[in-house]
Amino acid sequence: MSKLNKDILYLIFDELHDKNTLFSCLLVNKTWCEMIIRNLWRDPWKFKEDRNGKLLLNTIVTHLSEESKKYLKSQGINIRSRSYNKILFNYITFCKHLNLSVIRMILNKIIENKSKIIIIMNEILKLFINEKTKFTHLYLPEKFDYQLNLIPEAKNCLSEIEFLSCDTSINDKTLIGLMEICYSIKELELFMELENNNYGFTKLIKQQKKLLKIHFLPNSKYPIYYPCHDSYYDAIENSLFNHSSTIEYLKTPRHINTIILSSFVNLKVLDMSNHYMNWEFKWNQNLIFPHLEILKVSRFSIHTVINIIEHTSGHLLELSIEKVYWNNESIIQAIYQNCPKLKYLKMMLENKDLLEFKNILINCQDLNELYIVTAHYFWGDLFEILAEYSPMNLYKFTFTMMIIISESLVDFFKLWEGRRPMILKFFSNSKNIKKIMQNYKAKGIIKDYDYKLDYKEDLIWVRMCR
Repeated sequence: MSKLNKDILYLIFDELHDKNTLFSCLLVNKTWCEMIIRNLWRDPWKFKEDRNGKLLLNTIVTHLSEESKKYLKSQGINIRSRSYNKILFNYITFCKHLNLSVIRMILNKIIENKSKIIIIMNEILKLFINEKTKFTHLYLPEKFDYQLNLIPEAKNCLSEIEFLSCDTSINDKTLIGLMEICYSIKELELFMELENNNYGFTKLIKQQKKLLKIHFLPNSKYPIYYPCHDSYYDAIENSLFNHSSTIEYLKTPRHINTIILSSFVNLKVLDMSNHYMNWEFKWNQNLIFPHLEILKVSRFSIHTVINIIEHTSGHLLELSIEKVYWNNESIIQAIYQNCPKLKYLKMMLENKDLLEFKNILINCQDLNELYIVTAHYFWGDLFEILAEYSPMNLYKFTFTMMIIISESLVDFFKLWEGRRPMILKFFSNSKNIKKIMQNYKAKGIIKDYDYKLDYKEDLIWVRMCR
């Protein structure tokens, strides 16, 4: 094989998201090793499992200067690093993601003394924030109170930050420090607190040059349906007006003001699938999203869901409808009449919906994956329709809240013979079902399957619909 250009190799490795594949390439030669190490260490925090977390911290500590190590030791902190193994690279310089949330999480698991954790964090911050590093992604832990702008090289290291993740209760000094440095944020992930939210985030949002993606998320330690104060949400949402022509992605746990939402004329992804949504809420005006490609909604009125679908100019590629009750027929009609390019669909089905559902299979010829939630036992009829009318691209199926009769499943596989091998996910404790799956995988009708699917969320949904 001819020698591949380094730039081409880098592009190839950049598209490989399977760490095992990347690890296997480390031993090819020195060039490949160097390039893959750079790739892996661009965002090493992805490998944060318990064992990997300790190894990661060990490698980071190995980079500390002798002065830092002596200082930590003088404070009664003796973190053993494998200094007897000479490190081959300055891994820190490869990092583009600075994830202080993961660093703190790892330290919390290893060290009980909180004051010592603060001391170690200070030394690690000085290690990462230096003249040789340029970060694009910054993740701040909850209640973060470090003034990054006071670290000498912070402006150089953080001036090109494109992604920021933090909670909304950080103090004024910390937030002002971020505002002094960060003007190029394109993606913002905010974890909304129940109280003590910092209104200064409105200024941070307004000063960005080109904001593209917004994630508003409830703090994970609270029940997901608990909102922060509406007045704070209102203030944050109003600050988005400055970026109405650039925002392409919006994830929010509540119904956003229609005037603000309708101003996002270039929106491509709208995710309002949080459990806090109120399904009685209705928008009184049409929302037109001519570029919308992905729509995820939960607890919406039928009227609102249909309204959005009908005004997407036929560009929807993915549609997930959860906890939307009653009158499925109208939603199904809106889908097959307005979504010719649809590739992924998640929705609830009842027996009475099957005839209309068939029209989705007929009209949405690009459909690739179906996720069906139901408590009705009509599998024979459904499988027959899927086998007869599924477009050529459709081969991924997820079924939840079902008790599948083995005879129906066998008939489905027989009818599917000659088509693209399917990937099937569902829940079953039946040993007979397991044997059937293994048999038809051996025959090449099934490519892969998972019969241990967790369906608890869908179970709650189905019970509410009864």
